Amino acid sequence: MEPWQQLVALDSYLEPYAETIRRRADYISALEDRLTGGNQSLADFASGHEYFGLHLRNNQWVFREWAPNAEAVYLIGDMTGWKEDPGFSLVPAEAPGVWEIQLPADRLGHKDLYRLRIYWPGGSGDRIPAWTRRVVQDPETLIFNAQVWVPDSPYVWRHPGFVCPDRPPLIYEVHVGMAQQEKKVGTYSEFVDRVLPRIAAAGYNTIQLMAVQEHPYYASFGYQVSNFFAASSRFGTPEQLKELVDAAHGAGLCVLMDLVHSHAVANEAEGLSRFDGTDYQYFHSGARGHHPGWDSRLFDYGKPEVLHFLLSNCRFWLDEYGFDGFRFDGITSMLYTHHGLEKAFVSYEDYFDNSVDEDALAYLCLANKLIHEIREDAVTIAEDVSGMPGLSLENKSGGIGFDYRFAMGIADYWIRVIKEYSDEHWPLGTIWHELTNRRAEERTISYAESHDQALVGDQALIFRLIGKDIYAHMHKDDPRMTVDRGVALHKMIRLITLATAGHGYLNFMGNEFGHPEWIDFPRAENNWSYAYARRQWHLADAPDLKFKCLGDFDRAMIETAKKCAILSKAEPALLWHHESDKVLAFERNGCVFVFNFHPAQSYTDYRISAPAGTYTTILDSDAESYGGHGRLYSGQRHFTLHEDTHDGPRDFLQLYLPTRTALVLFRESDKS
Repeated sequence: MEPWQQLVALDSYLEPYAETIRRRADYISALEDRLTGGNQSLADFASGHEYFGLHLRNNQWVFREWAPNAEAVYLIGDMTGWKEDPGFSLVPAEAPGVWEIQLPADRLGHKDLYRLRIYWPGGSGDRIPAWTRRVVQDPETLIFNAQVWVPDSPYVWRHPGFVCPDRPPLIYEVHVGMAQQEKKVGTYSEFVDRVLPRIAAAGYNTIQLMAVQEHPYYASFGYQVSNFFAASSRFGTPEQLKELVDAAHGAGLCVLMDLVHSHAVANEAEGLSRFDGTDYQYFHSGARGHHPGWDSRLFDYGKPEVLHFLLSNCRFWLDEYGFDGFRFDGITSMLYTHHGLEKAFVSYEDYFDNSVDEDALAYLCLANKLIHEIREDAVTIAEDVSGMPGLSLENKSGGIGFDYRFAMGIADYWIRVIKEYSDEHWPLGTIWHELTNRRAEERTISYAESHDQALVGDQALIFRLIGKDIYAHMHKDDPRMTVDRGVALHKMIRLITLATAGHGYLNFMGNEFGHPEWIDFPRAENNWSYAYARRQWHLADAPDLKFKCLGDFDRAMIETAKKCAILSKAEPALLWHHESDKVLAFERNGCVFVFNFHPAQSYTDYRISAPAGTYTTILDSDAESYGGHGRLYSGQRHFTLHEDTHDGPRDFLQLYLPTRTALVLFRESDKS
């Protein structure tokens, strides 16, 4: 059976589209042969970063750039007084459209600034080389330039050959710049010293690092990339980023990079737009080359040179910086010519009509194949809201090859529940459906909220639940009802999201302890303030505040998930759902999770069907240490009872369920 046939066999609803699926598979296979010539591996093909750009080899500098529309190209910079010098003029190379120059080693020095001056028919412009590995911004003029980077001592890895353990990812999403408490841009080194230990202590096993690729506008959160091979210099040096990855590996943490291949910044001087004077060198020409919602440029994934650039970019970050995989940003925008804007995906037809960019689909498939060819243990995650079938299915099974996809609709649904339903009308049946509705053959990662929900203009869950009272009423001894409700529901929402997750879980830094403020990077509209581009860690450490209680609960929740091994085992099995009681219970790998969402009603001797056995309470969201009321005994043991009903015999637990409380019961043994 061919791989594409395996995909169809997994889902009978795909049968009407079998011919389209076969054709796409044939196209991807033919594209790989075209790129590799059938005589090299995909990994060998994706080594453009060792050919293009600036390299010091055999005591001479070699620089190459692809600019097919150029008529003349010069290196200009500190070494030329920023003027055109015939001795720094590039000449055409053997490869079509490629320009090159060779210089003695003493003509360029460490930290020299440089750029290209490119002439094309009817015009010219200064450009930062497309393959450059280091870009810095002048603090006074704010101009960006490429920088020669050849430190005397290359970084020596302390943990070479790190392999990501085969375990469900518990992801801590982070942004180095705003990870510090001070009102400034944080550094890689500060992150290692101050934040990395927190992540390890909290029990997470994976870091998802945002804003790595250089971006001219800090407030873009790193999603308007200008220089794809350059690690953002605003956070430190390349060696300091390597030290961050290395230190994380030393702590047993996998490090994923937020990879942006869905679009590029529209800036011309800093980025790739009109690099050689044309608008179609790297991107689609005309309207198709511009994203109407992001004001950015859109790659032409059908061009071999663009695929060479992007595939080499994937390999570069694995080879050079030791990243363990990628979260691919903006997959929906890549896959469809409408970019998912104002689009509801309601039928399978949406995945097979002429809105699908099959070149982008082929690129993603080859990117995943390449990444796993280089690193078998690498992790790839798709950020997609469309639900494209086969996205997180192995290539050999007919899929695109991502290891995981984000269950992005869950976070949006929690917002809807909080906004549209009063507490007594929360639709538990629909909540259960939204939390567990996923393609059985594909692995997913769930989250209650990510950085998206914490941005200015939106609200984090804790702020939606508590509002302005979060600023003055979070003391443990303050009985404010709004805070009491918000703290209780915040814990329950996060626990049920993790406990029902398919194969992984994500949290954005600070959300675990209910960070009280949104994220707002310095920009003209806020007078370039850093007041909200930071994380107030002291709140999580203050013993008299409920922020610490929330952080402690999150730590216990993560530990409980590990103890129960819930993400590596079977799907959750619903045990009980009572809409008017607002009680939901389910079992997963020997643990029983019970949630009483009722805003006012506690229950005594509440019966819930459960597998026979002896159970111990291992997590109680109402514990005083977690900001609750302490209405239950810690570590209480429970024994199932048996009864015969008109529907047949059943075993059940009889529990005290305080209002707005969640319990996790660990089955110690089967009932003899």
